[in-house]
Amino acid sequence: MRVTHTFEPVYNKESRVLVLGTFPSVKSRENAFYYGHPQNRFWKVLAAITKEEVSVSIEGKKNMLLKHGIAIWDVISSCDIEGSSDSSIKNVVPNDVAGVLGKTEITEIYGNGGTACSLYDKFCKEKTGVEIIKLPSTSPANAAFSLERLIQCWKILKMEK
Repeated sequence: MRVTHTFEPVYNKESRVLVLGTFPSVKSRENAFYYGHPQNRFWKVLAAITKEEVSVSIEGKKNMLLKHGIAIWDVISSCDIEGSSDSSIKNVVPNDVAGVLGKTEITEIYGNGGTACSLYDKFCKEKTGVEIIKLPSTSPANAAFSLERLIQCWKILKMEK
């Protein structure tokens, strides 16, 4: 099924790091915001490394990210996908990651899992000239990583201003 990304990246001109996912899950598309599946650990991990509470509101989540210089987006603008399965992704149209970099202070890009990294390398790296740093996926499908282990790996994002 052909699906198009329908919500904007979260960033401002002070953003210093960018976290890229692959493409919104069915739940995220329903909620019209990132990491909407209740079992996805993204917001718990980010709250832990920023020492903030996990907000239930989209506005609260955006504020937490921006307060700490973190931008988020996805590599893919549109694609053919079955449900939420990254392995089913075909016919990719990438987002303009380079365009966002030009409007921010972003110097480092992190991938939320291996698929985000490989898609970035294939579709975006040539235009951005920036290497992507692979972080373990916060998806519930990544059962090999406990919440505590994810937090340890993701602490690399916590950059002091």
